[in-house]
Amino acid sequence: MTEKLTTQDTAVETATEDADAAGRKLDAQRAGARVGLTSDEIIINGGRPLKGRIEVRGAKNLATKAMVAALLGKTPSVLRNVPNISDVRVVAGLLALHGVLITKGDQAGEWRLDPSNVEVAHQADIDAHAGSSRIPILFCGPLLHRLGEAFIPDLGGCRIGDRPIDFHLDALRQFGAVIEKLPSGISLTAPDGLKGANIELPYPSVGATEQVLLTAVLAEGQTELRNAAIEPEIVDLICILQKMGAIISMEPNRVIFIEGVPELRGYDHRAIFDRNEAASWAAAALATKGDIFVGGVEQEEMMTFLNVFRKVGGDFDVHDDGIRFWHPGGELKPVVIETDVHPGFMTDWQQPLVVALTLAQGESTIHETVYENRFGFTDALVKMGADIVVYKEGLHDENRRVKRREFEQAAVITGPVHLRGADIEVPDLRGGFSHLIAALTAEGQSKVTNLGIISRGYENFIEKLHLLGADFVYES
Repeated sequence: MTEKLTTQDTAVETATEDADAAGRKLDAQRAGARVGLTSDEIIINGGRPLKGRIEVRGAKNLATKAMVAALLGKTPSVLRNVPNISDVRVVAGLLALHGVLITKGDQAGEWRLDPSNVEVAHQADIDAHAGSSRIPILFCGPLLHRLGEAFIPDLGGCRIGDRPIDFHLDALRQFGAVIEKLPSGISLTAPDGLKGANIELPYPSVGATEQVLLTAVLAEGQTELRNAAIEPEIVDLICILQKMGAIISMEPNRVIFIEGVPELRGYDHRAIFDRNEAASWAAAALATKGDIFVGGVEQEEMMTFLNVFRKVGGDFDVHDDGIRFWHPGGELKPVVIETDVHPGFMTDWQQPLVVALTLAQGESTIHETVYENRFGFTDALVKMGADIVVYKEGLHDENRRVKRREFEQAAVITGPVHLRGADIEVPDLRGGFSHLIAALTAEGQSKVTNLGIISRGYENFIEKLHLLGADFVYES
């Protein structure tokens, strides 16, 4: 009996893995198609330093939320510095389904969003557009204000751990939303309107903080949000809402007060640069022993990353129009990193940096405290010759500064090693870019597939590889 159960369990596990792989492939194809990728694979000949200049535009984690915020205004909004990435296209499609008119401005990356004719969208259409994005959850507050109802399908996104939407739903309930869970998704109504609330998040979640902000600004009365996220993208969203007529004050100790107002107008805003993309290219410069100037980047929002970059052995120069990152020669040094919410070291920064740490002399440790399954990408690196051991239940460390979380994990990277080319399938957004870096660093040839997933958050990355002198073949 035991043998039979084991066989069945193995069959179920294999079937699940096959279904997940098929789902990732479909997501990658859809994401790539949205931004004009004509192939879902790239052949990279590694070992060539990346050198040159590339430009980074608006943050994925701000631009998409700013587009949703346009629903709250009585007049059109203008968002500038918008990146050409798949997630932006997803949000644009969802807004169009709800009757928002979107037009491109005269300058690249300038979008005009007119919410004058907001309407209810068909559930099937929403599901078709939002299959690979979690953004629809943030439509709830604005749509409840505008239409009195909202619907969100099952949420997608990168498979990097449990991402419950309970924080969002609990907050919406406190505002007065009535929530009904259906087989096809979640239906929300607000029969008595939305009222201000006193909300304390169990964790300073970026998404839940955005949810509260987008809902509270038009809710009747005052909202007090405690244990809020304070990432630069959150601050930039607050700036946008203030431009629209909102009254929001940030207090010490992660407390935000929002006084509801009767109506909001449109905004004109330039999105903050993408910190995650900037750090990814910096890690690529370090791993390939290159020299990359990342235009459009500012020092203040990158300070925590810059400190670690220097500790590892990288060097940088800060300029008015960007930051130059390079490998100055010599051995890279091991480090201990604890990911955390801002102003800590971002979880999105550790994945690209891991590739560089495989070249460091000694043992590096990364304590991942934000997501419980973010080291899946290391399997491909081990296949390429990396010495990485993942501890599913984390590691004890008396010198820890970040509070230990129940589901955290740890990875120990021992170097230096020489990575070898391999066939790699991109599993998620940041892990996927890390695989690109590994292929660029490795000796020999690598084939990277599921490229479309990378286009969810990295604008024109194929063109940027050209600009930096990478040796690759991409069938366009």
